[in-house]
Amino acid sequence: MSTPSLPVSQSQGTRTLSSVSVSGFTRLCKGLALVLVAAHLVLNFFPSAITYVALIPARTIPFAWNLITAGYVEQTLHGVLISIVCLLFIGKLLEPVWGPREFLKFIFIVNTLTSLCIFITAIALYYITRQEIYLYTPLSGFHGVISGFLVSIKQIIPDQEIPFLKIKMKWLASISLLCCIALSFWIIEATTYLPTVIFGTYMSWIYLRYWQKKPETKLKGDPSEDFAFSTFFPEFLRPVIDPIGSIFHRLLCGRSDASDDAEDYNLGSEPLPGSDPIEASRRRERGARALEERLANERLATSQSAGELHTSGAGNV
Repeated sequence: MSTPSLPVSQSQGTRTLSSVSVSGFTRLCKGLALVLVAAHLVLNFFPSAITYVALIPARTIPFAWNLITAGYVEQTLHGVLISIVCLLFIGKLLEPVWGPREFLKFIFIVNTLTSLCIFITAIALYYITRQEIYLYTPLSGFHGVISGFLVSIKQIIPDQEIPFLKIKMKWLASISLLCCIALSFWIIEATTYLPTVIFGTYMSWIYLRYWQKKPETKLKGDPSEDFAFSTFFPEFLRPVIDPIGSIFHRLLCGRSDASDDAEDYNLGSEPLPGSDPIEASRRRERGARALEERLANERLATSQSAGELHTSGAGNV
């Protein structure tokens, strides 16, 4: 078995993130940004369209397509701007690691599952409270996927720090969710975002933890301890969270405990590739390496352009 490469240092990760430029956004991310802008403009010019494209639980049957379309419709201007900025910059980190097909697949699955969970929750709350607000409030937005992106960053480059803030990337998803919950107590509008953020975070973790295929190993998911559900919480809460996480683990995945998870990734006594922390470390290193290569290419292209302009200016003189 080949010896794993050394992990990228924390200081290198900080330099990497601080040097991300505004250029070089991927073509797929630009296309998705145009979709978000177009959907918002449609709502501005045709307000009645929200009945057909947003998630309104009472109208989801027979308008079942809104389980898909709702995730790409932002109802507010600031929602569009935040979603586009996050899509372009975070997509620039994730797409080189996953590839365009897996990146688009992640967005589609997280969006659809998030809408489905919101629909089921709204119906359940209506039958419990008999309040029709749960049935007729239009819910939509790309923020579920943005929350999922933060979970992906936790998986790929968890120990790198945000420049100037000294916060590790692995805490972004938890901080975002905590802020959204806190804002919902003071801002009524924030309560409409909360279900999408919660389910977007959890569904993306479910997908990355158990379902995402890894072509290099032919296995699914990320069983490493560094990506367990309890790692989204502070250390002192994990003894309480672990039993709760194991319940959902059994309900959603049909596995009784961590030993079952290990059996799925072992053949006899030899662990299969990707079933241990080494594979998780390699995945994170690949993410950092892909980002470094993209930044190096951008710097090279910039220096070449500057050289051409200098040569052209000298010739004109």
